[in-house]
Amino acid sequence: MNTHTTLQDQHPADQIETVRAFNRFYTNQLGLLGRAFLDSRFTLTEARIIYELAARPGLQAKTLIDELHLDPAYLSRILKKFRGDGLLSTRPDPQDQRSQLLELTADGLSHARTLASRSRQDIAAMLGPLSKPQQETVAMAMGRIESLLSARADKDFILRPHQPGDISLVLGRQTKLYVEEYGWNSDYEALAMQIAADFIRNFKPGREFCWIAEAGGEIAGSVFLVDAGGTAKLRLLYVEPFARGLGIGRALVRECIAFARSAGYEILTLWTNDVLASARRIYETEGFTLVSEERHHSFGKDLNGQNWQMGL
Repeated sequence: MNTHTTLQDQHPADQIETVRAFNRFYTNQLGLLGRAFLDSRFTLTEARIIYELAARPGLQAKTLIDELHLDPAYLSRILKKFRGDGLLSTRPDPQDQRSQLLELTADGLSHARTLASRSRQDIAAMLGPLSKPQQETVAMAMGRIESLLSARADKDFILRPHQPGDISLVLGRQTKLYVEEYGWNSDYEALAMQIAADFIRNFKPGREFCWIAEAGGEIAGSVFLVDAGGTAKLRLLYVEPFARGLGIGRALVRECIAFARSAGYEILTLWTNDVLASARRIYETEGFTLVSEERHHSFGKDLNGQNWQMGL
């Protein structure tokens, strides 16, 4: 029996424990639990402050407090220590005479370079036993963790053409979501795979397109525009849960409409089911008209299919 599970298969409580376990593993892996960081005289917090001041000279103490979530009194003690050791200098902020701008001295910058070099050496030693593909997997996974947990990942997205490998990924994700959210079975996957296979096998440049949405470096949704015998057809629209509310679904639909017009189509159609309420609202507000409905049993459920159409 296969006992392997992914985070997506786990209960939220299990996911939390998985993250906690990884935190314990990684802090130990990097040697973050000891008082000295990277065999230096600095604690982890002190080293992080040195890094920030080296990367961005002229910071205010308030910026460090806000971004690193530091207690003001604790930071004040560290900065006082740095000044006493000749690592830090201050100057008045020309924009606010009540504030001081923090800069590392030449000695402080030398310590920053040493810490950075030791950090790179430690990371290289950690990755060294891994193959190049394994190293790339680790780096990519860490980049995705950062982007998904960053506030920036929740604000911006891009739309791009599909690349090799994208279509199988979005079909798998869309199928999994519809199974989880609507209780559909694998019949939907079979339909989606057939649509995608026809798209790839018979692709018509200038007449068909697949858009991939990305948010925070992650695939966040997709849609297809296909030639249905001289009529344009919008197919397989979906948006990942983490990216909903950003306007991705509407942007994907608008790209389909604009492409269909530029390609010379006179009509754009789509087929959906009324349980996909968010998508239906987008279709309606973007100018599609409901032209017919029909009850059917598909994907393991009794559904109400809908045909929508837009004149271009």
